[in-house]
Amino acid sequence: MYYNSIIETIGNTPIVRLNNVNRGIRGTILVKVEYFNPGNSMKDRMALKMIEDAEKDGRLKPGGTIIEGTSGNTGMGLALTAIAKGYKCIFTLADKQSQEKIDILRAVGAEVIVCPTNVASDDPRSYYSVARKLNQDIPNSFYPNQYDNLSNTLAHYETTGPEIWQQTEGKITHYAAGVGTGGSMCGTAKYLKEQNPDVVSVGIDTYGSVFKKYKETGVFDENEIYPYLTEGIGEDILPKNVDFDLIDHFIKVTDKDGAIMTRRLAREEGLFVGWSCGSAVHGALEYAREHLSDDDMMVIILPDHGTRYLGKIYNDNWMKDHGFYEARDFATAKDIITGKNGRDQLFTVSRETRVGDVIRMLNSNGIDQVPVVDGDHFVGSITTGKILETLVERPECKDEPVDNIMDDPMPFVAMDNTLDVLSSMMNKNTKAVLVRDNNDEVHIVTQHDLLAAITS
Repeated sequence: MYYNSIIETIGNTPIVRLNNVNRGIRGTILVKVEYFNPGNSMKDRMALKMIEDAEKDGRLKPGGTIIEGTSGNTGMGLALTAIAKGYKCIFTLADKQSQEKIDILRAVGAEVIVCPTNVASDDPRSYYSVARKLNQDIPNSFYPNQYDNLSNTLAHYETTGPEIWQQTEGKITHYAAGVGTGGSMCGTAKYLKEQNPDVVSVGIDTYGSVFKKYKETGVFDENEIYPYLTEGIGEDILPKNVDFDLIDHFIKVTDKDGAIMTRRLAREEGLFVGWSCGSAVHGALEYAREHLSDDDMMVIILPDHGTRYLGKIYNDNWMKDHGFYEARDFATAKDIITGKNGRDQLFTVSRETRVGDVIRMLNSNGIDQVPVVDGDHFVGSITTGKILETLVERPECKDEPVDNIMDDPMPFVAMDNTLDVLSSMMNKNTKAVLVRDNNDEVHIVTQHDLLAAITS
């Protein structure tokens, strides 16, 4: 038997039992290893479905160009489908994506445009916006839009869900997956719940993403959004493929916990998988530890392969630089804030405040940096160093609004980010980070705070 093209090999990936990283946890923990797809990720499934559905209804015509915003894996699935069917591809990626993903897409003939990560989703520079603009400008092009294209969900309803049901002989009780576009989580969960309404679905989210809070409160909180490193899960938008009624619970996982579990899966289970796979397993096991019984069976989706991350989490120096090594136990941002015993009042200035007034405020409070706000939004930051540098060049700036000279906003980090992670973020451009607690109060952690925590 032979296949007519590589895309005919998509699907029917194996399910494997975990034996080591889940020690002490009750129930049977299985993983569906999606890197057995030809593009080494589960995104092959929905890429093929989106293209074939577009061909059927005339949105994609012969000789057309496929344009998509992707974290890399969807692009690979689309590229393989395009090769088999004779289309061209242009992909936009955020600059946090691994170089391996960019190189792989270019290797299969795609044009790749790298866009900044730390901009709003509707900013014209974002990889969402750039893809949409290219689609408008290039004749005979098709923008699949994996976030809102319901063929994404349908692909997993038609393939991933039935495969899991058959492979577990209908014994599955819990299904867990990372939530990014939402297609794999919701399409699979929909099928499984139709077979057995008691199947529990657990979505894995990341700190800096809006999903968990939106599920629990119905509020889209922009204050929840801040940069994170994990690729492929979490969003700062609400994709149409995310059906919150199909996700029973959300678990959030830090960048560090996801990275460490990813390396453990390679070392202890022989599963050389991608970063979001470690996040999915860490979050799923956190849920399983509290909720699974001996008779339960959980299946966790492992979306992609470790070759996408050789320069990141599988690189020892990269792990050290980001404070992600397993060997040390550090205090967290929460510990630092608690240790201040309420002595961490956050001073802010508005973007209209005159530089001279900012200088007086900094001096009177004995601080050397302050966030700049516009209403409830943190829009910038200013330090004594930046003010001094500007005053030397332009003494008249003291009468100008701070908006004219402010730097980028201080980054928000999760409460459970450890001291080593926080210290790795501090550099000549980042003198402090912000932390939002469970009561929506914002706290500041400075270089001085880290030094005090390290030496205490």
